[in-house]
Amino acid sequence: MATSRPTMKAWLYSHTAGGLEKNIHLDTSARTPSPPRPNEVLVQVLVASLNPADYKVPEMFLGLAAKLVIGTPATPGMDFCGLVIALGSNVTTFTTGQLVYGCPSRPVKFGSLGECLCISADLIAPVPEGVAVEQAAGIGIAGQTALQSLDGYVMAGDKVFINGGSGGCGVFAIQIAKNMGCHVTATCSTRNVELCRGLGADEVIDYTVERDLSATLQERGVVFDHILDHIGLPYDLYFQCHHFLKPEGVFLQVGANSMSTHVGRVGWPRLLGGGRRKYTIFFFANTQAHIVAIGKMLQKGTLKVHVDSEYEFEDAVKAFDKLRSGRTRGKVLVHVSKQ
Repeated sequence: MATSRPTMKAWLYSHTAGGLEKNIHLDTSARTPSPPRPNEVLVQVLVASLNPADYKVPEMFLGLAAKLVIGTPATPGMDFCGLVIALGSNVTTFTTGQLVYGCPSRPVKFGSLGECLCISADLIAPVPEGVAVEQAAGIGIAGQTALQSLDGYVMAGDKVFINGGSGGCGVFAIQIAKNMGCHVTATCSTRNVELCRGLGADEVIDYTVERDLSATLQERGVVFDHILDHIGLPYDLYFQCHHFLKPEGVFLQVGANSMSTHVGRVGWPRLLGGGRRKYTIFFFANTQAHIVAIGKMLQKGTLKVHVDSEYEFEDAVKAFDKLRSGRTRGKVLVHVSKQ
């Protein structure tokens, strides 16, 4: 793709009413990003990987986030792998034609479901030798989230409970926790039990069989050193966690179906049955060091991106439908352009 090309193919949205995927359309002559600023890199996107934040953030506050924070019309998507096609004047660590991967820190106006995007050179890394483009594209948000939800919280020998082991973040969290030497117990549905075991989980709880998860965990006693909750259900999981999470342990809320989960768990007083362990809401921190670290894990083979499904660029709406279904097993990829 020539750097002077004034237009590109991109999926665009201006509204999010009824769901972002119901409002995006493919524009074959969309405006390309401005030339890279001094510390930026212009990238031709080869593969994009979708995350729930790609639609949840633009839909926030009845769609006002899309208009006031992101700016419309905008292209969704954050995670990507692509080719460097232009460098800002201060960028010396990358070269044109180089394969890179990464993600912006939040949804932006020119996202990864467009043929090219601009991004800070501090938020990308070279694709390690031997790592496939599809693997590199899938680790930006979810891979970093998994690493950050464990690093500094656990050490070898700790017992970790992961609520939601087969989702975009869960599949990474299981593998990284095992790499750290932890004993991992994860939840998932029946169809994903073998997947979680294959990723390294020592124990898997099928929540479609064990209907009362909190009671099931209480039977084990106070054994866990750390809890990652990617789901927010069952609602009483945090309020009952003192029965199975050690006093010094942290209940880390990585994801939830509703903001009310965070509000209720934070606000409900202990005197009236609220939680008795430290409750922390996870906040994503996009850092090059973590992107590089996860890339090295991929290269060594100690971490793999489990791909749920792959779509051609013209089928991006179907990719979003699959993502929103809540039944994904790992990452949803979209092939944007050819190398």
